[in-house]
Amino acid sequence: MSTHVFDEAIALQAQPDGSWTGHTHPAYANMVGPFGGITAAQALNGVLQHPERLGDPVSLTVNFCAALADGPFTVMARAARTNRSTQHWTIEIQQGDAIVMTGTAVTAVRRETWGVDEEPMPLCPPPAEVPPPPVMAPMEFVKRYEQRPVTGQLPAVWDGSGHSSLSQIWVRDNPPRPLDFASLACISDIFFPRVFIRRATHVPVGTVSLTVYFHASAEQLAQTGAGYLLGQAQAQAFRNGFFDQSSQLWNEAGVLLVTTHQIVYYKQ
Repeated sequence: MSTHVFDEAIALQAQPDGSWTGHTHPAYANMVGPFGGITAAQALNGVLQHPERLGDPVSLTVNFCAALADGPFTVMARAARTNRSTQHWTIEIQQGDAIVMTGTAVTAVRRETWGVDEEPMPLCPPPAEVPPPPVMAPMEFVKRYEQRPVTGQLPAVWDGSGHSSLSQIWVRDNPPRPLDFASLACISDIFFPRVFIRRATHVPVGTVSLTVYFHASAEQLAQTGAGYLLGQAQAQAFRNGFFDQSSQLWNEAGVLLVTTHQIVYYKQ
């Protein structure tokens, strides 16, 4: 069987000094540099492959210092502290002599406890009843996902007539691929910048910092398989050149798998 393009993109090679080397992939290109989600997945993969890792991801924060250039990069993932059931990681991605991304992660051994999803899955038509958009955005990474927007898709006319930043979409890898922590981290950044939806106006943007909170266990990801995820994203405030956006992803069974929050730069 051929390797899925996502696995090609996050592939890392271990180095004698404990670092990992990787390479940007043209299939996940954005307007400037790679899609931020794939960079987050590459950073997380440096933790997932580390021989000292304890447990599964609970949280990941990545800070985009600069856009990666096309070419090789180095991932440094170091366990800063290991407790009985949790582990705290620092992560850097370097190109040449420059640090282009910094981050942290927490992994943990999950134990069975009482639990409930306070954020219910929105009532939306099933993916089979939601058509793909008539026109796709031109960035290469968009082709890596099958997206079926329920509401809040990219404007058909960029005329400043937007009135809400809320989007709801069904989404999965294209071609379909069983979900795991790395692909979940990547797909968590699938939502277009909220300022595009809210204003229906093109402005320069760039994510500054993204945090992903993993609520799903490895077993729940395995149960999700290659099925669709229902994603929801909305901003809270646009002010002084920055806005935030929160998002959630549920599987088709209604299990909340992940929540995210990010802060994004925009230029008036």
